[in-house]
Amino acid sequence: MADINVDVSQLPEDVRRKLAELTLELSEGDITQKGYDKKKSKLLAPYNIQQPPQNTGPSAPSPQTAAQRKAHRRLTREDNRYHSEIRTEAVMQALAMSKRGPVMPLPSKRTSVNYQGQQRHRERQDSSSDDDSIFGEDVSRDFNRGGRFRDSGASSSSFSDAGASPHHQGGRGERPHSAAYAIPGNTSRQALADVLQSSRHSQPIPQQPDVTNNAKSMRQADRVGHYAPAHLSSVRMTSTGHVSGLQDDGPRHQGKVSAKIQQLLNTLKRPKRKPLKDYFVEEDDALEAPQPDPNAPKPEGSTLTPVPGEQLVVPSGLPRNLEAALQRYGSSTYKANAVTVLDQNGKPSINLTYGKLLSRTHKIAYTMLHKVGQKGEGGIKPGDRVALVYPNNDPISFSCGFYGCLLAGVVPVPVEVPSSRRDAGGQGIGFLLGSLNVQWALTSEACHKGMSKSSNGDVANFKGWPKLSWFITDHLSKPPKDWHPPPKQSEDCPAYVEYTQSKEGSTVGVKVTRSAMLCHCQTLTVASNYTEGEVMVCVLDFKRDVGLWHGILCSVFNGMHVIFIPYSLMKIDPASWMKMITKYKASVGIVKSRDMHWGLLAQKDHKDVNFSSLRLLLVADGANPWSLTSCDAFLNAFQSKGLKSEAICPYASSSEALTVSIRRPGKTSASKTGRGILSMQGLSHGVVRVDSENSLTSLTLQDCGQVMPGAVMVVIKIDGPPVLCKTDEVGELCVCSGYAGTGYWGLQGITSNTFQVQPFHGDGRSAGDKMYVRTGLLGFLGPGGLVFVCGSKEGLMSVSGRRHNTDDIIATVLAVEPMKFIYRGRIAVFSIPVLKDERIVIIAEQRPDCTEEESFQWMSRVLQAVDSIHQVGVYCLALVPPNYLPKTPLGGIHLHETKKKFLDGSLHPANVLMCPHTCVTNLPKPREHRPDVTPSAVHVGNIVQGARMAWAQGRELSISDEDSDSARKVPHQFLTEILRWRSQTTPDHNLYTLLNSKIQGKWPYQVQAQLTMTCSQLHKRAERIGSMLVEKGKLNTGDHVALIYHPGIELVAAFYGCLYVGCVPVTIRPPHPQNISTTLPTVKMIVDVSKASAILTSSIVLKLLRLKESTGIVETKAWPTILDTDDLPKKKLAAIYRAPTPEMICYLDFSVSTTGMLAGVKMSHAAATALCRSIKLQCEFYPSRDVALCLDPYCGLGFGLWCLTSIYSGHHSILIAPSEVETNPAVWHTAVSNYKVRDTFCSYGVMELCTRGLGTSTTTLKARGVNLSCVRTCCVIAEERPRIHLTTSFTKLFANLGLSPRAVSTSFGCRVNLGMCLQGASCPDPTTVYVDLRALRNDRVTLVEKGSPHSLCVMESGKLLPGVKVVIANPDTKGQCADSHLGEIWVHSPHNATGYFTIYGDESLHADHFDSHLATGDARLSYARTGFLGFVRRTELTQSDGERHDAIFVVGALDETVMLRGMRYHPIDIENTVSRSHRKICECAVFTWTNLLVVVVELEGNENEALDLVPLVTNVVLEDHYLIVGVVVVVDPGIIPINSRGEKQRMHLRDGFLADQLDPIYVAYNM
Repeated sequence: MADINVDVSQLPEDVRRKLAELTLELSEGDITQKGYDKKKSKLLAPYNIQQPPQNTGPSAPSPQTAAQRKAHRRLTREDNRYHSEIRTEAVMQALAMSKRGPVMPLPSKRTSVNYQGQQRHRERQDSSSDDDSIFGEDVSRDFNRGGRFRDSGASSSSFSDAGASPHHQGGRGERPHSAAYAIPGNTSRQALADVLQSSRHSQPIPQQPDVTNNAKSMRQADRVGHYAPAHLSSVRMTSTGHVSGLQDDGPRHQGKVSAKIQQLLNTLKRPKRKPLKDYFVEEDDALEAPQPDPNAPKPEGSTLTPVPGEQLVVPSGLPRNLEAALQRYGSSTYKANAVTVLDQNGKPSINLTYGKLLSRTHKIAYTMLHKVGQKGEGGIKPGDRVALVYPNNDPISFSCGFYGCLLAGVVPVPVEVPSSRRDAGGQGIGFLLGSLNVQWALTSEACHKGMSKSSNGDVANFKGWPKLSWFITDHLSKPPKDWHPPPKQSEDCPAYVEYTQSKEGSTVGVKVTRSAMLCHCQTLTVASNYTEGEVMVCVLDFKRDVGLWHGILCSVFNGMHVIFIPYSLMKIDPASWMKMITKYKASVGIVKSRDMHWGLLAQKDHKDVNFSSLRLLLVADGANPWSLTSCDAFLNAFQSKGLKSEAICPYASSSEALTVSIRRPGKTSASKTGRGILSMQGLSHGVVRVDSENSLTSLTLQDCGQVMPGAVMVVIKIDGPPVLCKTDEVGELCVCSGYAGTGYWGLQGITSNTFQVQPFHGDGRSAGDKMYVRTGLLGFLGPGGLVFVCGSKEGLMSVSGRRHNTDDIIATVLAVEPMKFIYRGRIAVFSIPVLKDERIVIIAEQRPDCTEEESFQWMSRVLQAVDSIHQVGVYCLALVPPNYLPKTPLGGIHLHETKKKFLDGSLHPANVLMCPHTCVTNLPKPREHRPDVTPSAVHVGNIVQGARMAWAQGRELSISDEDSDSARKVPHQFLTEILRWRSQTTPDHNLYTLLNSKIQGKWPYQVQAQLTMTCSQLHKRAERIGSMLVEKGKLNTGDHVALIYHPGIELVAAFYGCLYVGCVPVTIRPPHPQNISTTLPTVKMIVDVSKASAILTSSIVLKLLRLKESTGIVETKAWPTILDTDDLPKKKLAAIYRAPTPEMICYLDFSVSTTGMLAGVKMSHAAATALCRSIKLQCEFYPSRDVALCLDPYCGLGFGLWCLTSIYSGHHSILIAPSEVETNPAVWHTAVSNYKVRDTFCSYGVMELCTRGLGTSTTTLKARGVNLSCVRTCCVIAEERPRIHLTTSFTKLFANLGLSPRAVSTSFGCRVNLGMCLQGASCPDPTTVYVDLRALRNDRVTLVEKGSPHSLCVMESGKLLPGVKVVIANPDTKGQCADSHLGEIWVHSPHNATGYFTIYGDESLHADHFDSHLATGDARLSYARTGFLGFVRRTELTQSDGERHDAIFVVGALDETVMLRGMRYHPIDIENTVSRSHRKICECAVFTWTNLLVVVVELEGNENEALDLVPLVTNVVLEDHYLIVGVVVVVDPGIIPINSRGEKQRMHLRDGFLADQLDPIYVAYNM
């Protein structure tokens, strides 16, 4: 390679930063010199001045060496340490038995979600660096969708044409279609029918999709999905002439999605394991976890007594402490090597003698105590804590720094080098340093140079780390000759702090006192029989655990020579440690089973290996049961090379108790070794049971030696108080010794629970006065005091009362064809708590060449293998790209960080398979309905219990309510007469003002009035429209006329023009100009269903109907007569029509429910005037009032306020179309402030537009003079449960403008009664209660306190209008409910609708819906059934008439509810729960299909985050609602359709999903 000639100081800042990170990687050994040179040259290429090539230096490897290293790297990529022939055979047998099992459906994934690692091989040939580098940012950028986040409405209309084709043609060519997988197997209609039969539930009122979905672009106001042509297929007319929705009446969709759902149903039909007998009860405050199996084996042995080790006899020649040892060997054998480090070429070229070690430690100690802190920083005093920050390839500097701290009386805290690139666990270490009050960090010059720097050259502040001052321990001056280290501190003072992680993932520091450190060295010296001058080869991390205890402490204590093998070299040359043992004739080796496994694979280096000198090969992870495989294989391979069987010594250790046990060779009394073949079934129940050698479900354990000299060991129960276990029972090992840690720094609470354990017998008797330390290891004591470890508390997973070890699960997973799928054997297994039990999660790194289908098949085989061998289900199995999981400093998987990322939804897996159906067996018992209980029996029970019956009514209506002289003169029966009367008595009174979005002038700002109309003008225009209907339209009395207008005054004039000639008006929303293909068929359908004889419209809408695009959808001839009211005749109407009776039809009101039912109701003249009268009395409307309306005027109460009430009451209506608010969100507030409006009405869509659009503009509005203190009533017009979160946000946001919190309220209306509840002028404040969600599922109402678990906040839906009476009735039995029950709201009122409008005149539904009678209670009164569930509660508030107020609470539509497991769920409750599960979920909707719960979530983020949502959504629904999600669908923002009222159109969404029209990012089918 050419030399590099670049002035680094002249490079850009980002290049210098990247160069520093490269240097740090090289210093840590994360990258080879060759890889470093290549990356550096590539980085500096634009700034490089090439020099003539030089001869290759001696450090450059030859081509032969490079090829050998490449082969070695391939060896270290595989990890078969968990390999077991028995386990592999068991897995193969389990898979063979389940081959004929059902085929699971593949998930659907958009092709753009496929990871780069799955599409092509990663190019590793160009660099010899770092197989362990984390999946970089450059790869994650490939997942972005280029910022193509689609808005809904107008912006999404470009996709609307695609809906007609299943191939998504036209306007969507740039988006890849979702991956089409071949589905094995066939769908079964019979299975589908079975499920459908079981999912039937009562739907007394069928309803359906909003086909009037066409407002403008804002997503929350009215969104038009790109698959909207499916609306037509989802809206059909029944035999009665109703337009009804797609019911669960059979498999009508035979597309890809429904086939997969059928396949999922067939899979779920397979018999599961025997369910638990006892279910936890719904009403319990705390749900019980599943009880253990009563047939499980029980321990039968006697209670274990404490087992002591042999007496600790310290040889007389040992130093009295570590400082004395350093002084002895640094003086007497100062030329002897203390430490040797292999360089990147595998050569032992870096040495440190004992003399140099002593000299450098004195320099460091003197400089710390006397020279540090002279520049204004705080100095270092004895007893202070300092961080030791050295890379993993520099044990020499670390040894000098560590012993320098001991000499100075300073407490060293060894930690890893912080890195912004690899931050796994780094933040926790930073918090530990902060709690230790660490202010200084010791490091080497090379490490300091490689750290990230700020702009001023200082080391950058790392996330979570305290501000540190850095002390470089290289090149220090000698201390004065008369200087001596400070006197030794008390033996009980901390000598050093070793960091570790708890099971929960938090980083803690274990204190080790000076006396414990010395005792530990003495004990290890005796147990290992260390002598002066011995050579030790160490592969472990020297900063903590076994590597620190033996390689740094014991080696100096005994004057040994340690050869350290950096981990980065092991990746290149895995046999380097064996070569060093051979070369130096080392007698001690300290390795892990991983190193033995890698050494086995490096067969080319075996011929030169000689282990005859090796007397002690410490296997640091010997406590892992699966290290036995590596030990046996290593012994078999190298026994011929001089390796003695007794030399392999498994080692059990703990961060808290330090050394737990070690197999000690060379001593007759301790040379016994034992092995046990144990039943995994017994171990899972915590019992030791011997199994046969050929059993496929057995686990072979090897002992880890005996109890250490001078120590005492007991085994206590894993859970609960520290009770001694029995001799054949598995428990936690506890040690009492003089060398154990003394506590967690600064954490007294958990210190006493871990370091001060006093065990006792089962009967409560104490087992002695000794205090024990918990080791976190699970096992038992065998004969002769042999220690057997079968797992760790950290890896323990307790599922359904049985215990499983993560290593056992990993071994099973790796036995399922690991070479094909798992990248380097990198698997993380952990458990998460879900629904009062732990659930197993497996996350594996998959190879880059695996296809989607192969990966999914492998995942299914893993599920079968784990289920067969361990009798436990896997809750979640996820695959991530190679080198993607968070890493520890030495390249292992950082389990806690992985689990945290999984639970936070930031892991970004490539494949996910959830199996809640097979794992979750402790769901509540399904609710059983008792059809034999009659309504009369329930009624009698309510009376006996003294329950109050659920009913409420508004104040009475009487003629005296309108007692003024002028009011008596007003005709009340017909709106036409009222309008004519007003045009004669007050012709110039302004009835309407239409505003647009323009705000004109300077302060004070005024909203521009587009059009005003007085009583006289409206009357005359209505007459001219009526004349045109008769003359030009040739219409007769009773004909139906469709009014297709944009929101405005012209709609009002057309409405009264129809009434003037006796025609029946039908208001219809016009087609959207940017989405004609979707919305025009909707308009045509309503025109046909209403049997309109003519259409009244404006010239703007008429142009839309005659566009080429429109005529291609609906031919011009297909429309009835179209009359343009912009071209009116000037002929005056001869006479105004007066209906013979007020009960005749006034107008038709068509609307669509959220379930997709298009229903038209007939409103009589009497009902219309009665509605106006009730609203006038409730809201105190008078001609002097100004009322602002900002809502859609096409149906329901919105139409009544827009077109009816102003005529009846004479007040001035200020009209603002919602589309104007979309253009300018401030127009509504400004108009209310300009006109000083007291009463204003809006929709939820408008409220959300203002909340989103003006969230940061309230200060600006206030400066412009906008003042909302005049508002007394701001009422939301809705047909749903009040959206408390939105109204609260709206109130808080605009409180700065003077809006009173009590002013904001909601209303309620429905099909059978357009206006039931409305907050009036003198009504009490809206009432809010909290109810128990669990009780609500069982149709019960239980009030709870705010903040209670499972509580739901429900707000009163306004006050009942005058003349309205409601009762709560059981929708099935029609019996009246008590106020403690949830039931259907029935209404009796003079303004009830008179019935449904049907095409064929069939009135079969009339009696059930509009003329229902209670089975119990007042059976004489006739009620209309609203189809909404709710309840009534008496409050402490007082009404204007002096009576206590009865509040009515609407919970949700009856036909929207989901019946699962016999309980009634409201979709909005599940959706609110799902929305809180992840910050990137912007909207969600749920529905059911064939008894499966389907959750659709909109992802507001990158597509690579889609799979993160699947487990989170499944978890949260299980936890909060006890429901298993069957299908999770992740889509783009704007896909979930929302109508103009802000309501989700779930049936539209369901139809689009089943027709495969959504183009989802990902579809997961939970098993």
